Amino acid sequence: MTRTCMALLAVLVLCALSLVTSRHQARRAFVELERQQARAHQYDVEYGQLSLEESTWGMPARVAQIARDNLHMELPTPSRVEVVDLPGAQ
Repeated sequence: MTRTCMALLAVLVLCALSLVTSRHQARRAFVELERQQARAHQYDVEYGQLSLEESTWGMPARVAQIARDNLHMELPTPSRVEVVDLPGAQ
């Protein structure tokens, strides 16, 4: 009888330790999941900001303004424009 009780007690202790370990691992996994979700949200916000910045930097009016001001470029007059046909193009 004593051996049976000791064996059952040992099994009970092992089950309890297993339960504690699995709950601890589940909590750690949940914390990591929350951390990764927060990081994903930060990346989404940063992507939105970068997309807005990219669209601002690539606006045709801005590119034309920089071409005029910094590079001293200007549109050619119609008399200076030549249309060249490519051989074999239709």
